[in-house]
Amino acid sequence: MNSTLKMAGLMLAGLITATGAFAQDMTKVRAAVLQIGTVNWELSTIIDNGLDEKYGFDLEMQPYADNGATRVAVEGGEADIAVADWIWVARQRAAGKDYVFVPYSKAVGGVVVPGDSTAGTLADLEGGQIGIAGGPLDKSWLILRAYASQEYDMDLEAATEQVFGAPPLIFKSGISGDLAGAINYWHFLAKMKVEGMRELISVETAADALGLNPDTPLLGYYMKQSFIDANPGIAQALYDASQDSKALMASDPQVWEAIRPQMNAQTEEQFEALRSDYLAGTPARGPVDLEGADRFLQLMADLGGEELVGKATALPEGLFADVK
Repeated sequence: MNSTLKMAGLMLAGLITATGAFAQDMTKVRAAVLQIGTVNWELSTIIDNGLDEKYGFDLEMQPYADNGATRVAVEGGEADIAVADWIWVARQRAAGKDYVFVPYSKAVGGVVVPGDSTAGTLADLEGGQIGIAGGPLDKSWLILRAYASQEYDMDLEAATEQVFGAPPLIFKSGISGDLAGAINYWHFLAKMKVEGMRELISVETAADALGLNPDTPLLGYYMKQSFIDANPGIAQALYDASQDSKALMASDPQVWEAIRPQMNAQTEEQFEALRSDYLAGTPARGPVDLEGADRFLQLMADLGGEELVGKATALPEGLFADVK
């Protein structure tokens, strides 16, 4: 072997060794996700574009059948992160678990009504049926109840008949005209509007009227403080990758083509609505407004009681990761 080839071989071997060492140094982050969850759009974008490696970790998606299974996976150490709303995370932390919340999305729902409905406000739904995905303790429903009480001196729960059901059921009942109004998860609402329903009021508008901060991210990744302690900087790294993925999704249409098969969009109109509403849920970069979050928690405690917030009657210290 001549000296040039020998040198090239040594350099290649060194590169392989260095690459292997770098891979070993990266923190493995196992994400417990729903098989068809919308967070998969972001996580796929992070992985496909190397944003995890950019910030020094190796992201791995682990699909589960339901939210309960993702929570068991994190609690049992089979996964490192999962997605939940921070009210739930606050409840767990107040109960003694060392969960920490990293903001992901401020996407929330609202009330939609049939396209030919004459309703102009929530007060006009009196006597009608409201379909609600998520159950009686759904946060959107609670906020809208508080808003109706403040604005119209109306007990929305007593003045209407609630029909609780899974998101697909509320979707079908809503677009078929069986309901006076419907509250659903944001991605189902996007499709309902495409099918001819119109938004009567958004949760964001109601929250603002109640003096809450509508920019407070409701959804986020949660992980154990012990995981953060064992991997210093991982919360910030995940947050940075999340923010970068959203910036990429806002600027590069090809990103959406890559994740389109995951979106379950039946038409071009549904695809565009899902993309638009997803991006509208992008939270501003920076730490969570703690005072605003505390006001939100107090409202949830007043309306949902211990069944919703558990022992979290005040904002648990250390709930939100210190991200910038």
